Amino acid sequence: MIDVHALTKAFEVNGQSVMAVDDVSFKVDPGMVFGLLGPNGAGKTTTMRMILGLLRPDSGYSEIDGVRSDEDADGVKRQVGFVSAAAGVYQWLTAREMLSFFGDIYGISPDQSDSQVAELSDLLDFGKILDQRCTTLSTGEKQRINLARALMHDPPVMILDEPTLGLDVVGSQVIFNYIELLRERGKAIVLCTHRLEQAQRVCNRFGMLHRGKMIREGSLGDLQQQTGRDDLVEMFVDLIAPIKIGDVTNEEIS
Repeated sequence: MIDVHALTKAFEVNGQSVMAVDDVSFKVDPGMVFGLLGPNGAGKTTTMRMILGLLRPDSGYSEIDGVRSDEDADGVKRQVGFVSAAAGVYQWLTAREMLSFFGDIYGISPDQSDSQVAELSDLLDFGKILDQRCTTLSTGEKQRINLARALMHDPPVMILDEPTLGLDVVGSQVIFNYIELLRERGKAIVLCTHRLEQAQRVCNRFGMLHRGKMIREGSLGDLQQQTGRDDLVEMFVDLIAPIKIGDVTNEEIS
């Protein structure tokens, strides 16, 4: 599971301290998909970097499967699979070679690695391209290899950063199927995305970040009760970007 305790991080910008993440806390249990949502500059990336052990917080900590980020950052990395739309593939390696390479990085034995590659190629349907060089693969095929890469060490926690960015309907459906697979395997999942309608489709709980603070957190039903709105888009319009109409804002209208 993921347990985030009062994470706080500020940066110096033009000689001034800017609070990027301000006392953020939340939990993600096994089999749960937690949507970490917010506009650009809300603090999502900084929060993820601290959870991953890539950035040391000013205060607070995150804990993954009993390993604390402020005590064992390398141990945290071994507990997490990370999927990003920005992740690439090694063009001159075959898909099999690339996955085996990542298995080796995580200390998986060759036999285990071969078994994982075979299982994942079945689950994600890329067996026919295993021995093709990655430079020859389509965007969707590369995407499947990256999804498999994040599962090679069978981590208990998965963090997905804008995984459907730039994908068509078919490619996005692969991601939805992948998230369902992770849920069935009991992974604790954080989905970071701007696509609120997609988050509403797959997430059990949501955390809405704005200017570094967690302004709403709970299930869709919780948020609907708190805000009086039916969907996440309407909630964001109200809570983050009120539109002024004459002398009346949409906050006053609601």
